[in-house]
Amino acid sequence: MFRNGKSIAGLSILGFFVLVAIFADVLAPYSPTKVDNTARLQPPSAAHWLGTTHIGEDVLSQVIHGTRGVIVVGFLAAIIATVLAVVVGVMSGYLRGWRSEGLSALTNVFLVIPGIPLIIIVASMFEDPPLILIAGVLGLIGWAWGARVLRAQTMSLRSRDFVQAAKANGEPLRRIITVEMLPNLMALIAASFVGTVTAAIIGLTTLSYIGIIPVTTYNWGTILNWASAQGAFRQGQWWWFLPPGLCIAAIGVALSLINFGIDEYVNPRLRSAGERARAMKKKGMNVNDTVTVVRTDMKTQETP
Repeated sequence: MFRNGKSIAGLSILGFFVLVAIFADVLAPYSPTKVDNTARLQPPSAAHWLGTTHIGEDVLSQVIHGTRGVIVVGFLAAIIATVLAVVVGVMSGYLRGWRSEGLSALTNVFLVIPGIPLIIIVASMFEDPPLILIAGVLGLIGWAWGARVLRAQTMSLRSRDFVQAAKANGEPLRRIITVEMLPNLMALIAASFVGTVTAAIIGLTTLSYIGIIPVTTYNWGTILNWASAQGAFRQGQWWWFLPPGLCIAAIGVALSLINFGIDEYVNPRLRSAGERARAMKKKGMNVNDTVTVVRTDMKTQETP
């Protein structure tokens, strides 16, 4: 997977945003709330690389500080959702009888719970809901799909020879799941984690843009909310709304590339096709050629 160009590109872009989130206080040229009364709604310049807002705040500083909220919520929600998906999905796939059906019914209930109304209800209970709470709600409503996939794969694995041999040897349940089954599910777990990060980031920015999350919580969605409220879209003030929009698109592309790389690793056909394509490129052959190229040695051997 880590030799795959898509995975490397996606991890590089994601790593860049993670570093920006960690060192936001160092990288930001100004405080995100610092007001410059002499530079209101100014386009990009030497003093403000991404321009300013309607009250003179630096857009670049807001985008940099907003990265931290996006990364924290995305990864924290994905961790919560992945843990729940693994516990419920694997247990419901391995167990039989009423316990399996009960966990499956619980998963089905969470599949149909509407996410946005639930977040609105939870956010309305707090004057300024913390990011941890938002991440917790996003993780709570985002684990069910992963659990369904893991349940189906676990039901397939529980009848394999190595699992049956472990049961015959008297291995405890926790060892069968953690040692025998989880290593075979790691690729699916990783794909579920990446998909949940994507959904959490999109959910956070969407909720911030429509005003459910208070604008005092910095992320890319709140920047778009401010820009929309002040008419930046209508007045063509592209430096205000375009940078956060491009950041959302860039991190979405990064996570999609990582997911493509995981898919090629999990799927044997995609993996073998990718290995053949890389081998052909090393030999100087075009992978898109419809005719097979036969390479011959230019040196001829003399017959005695």
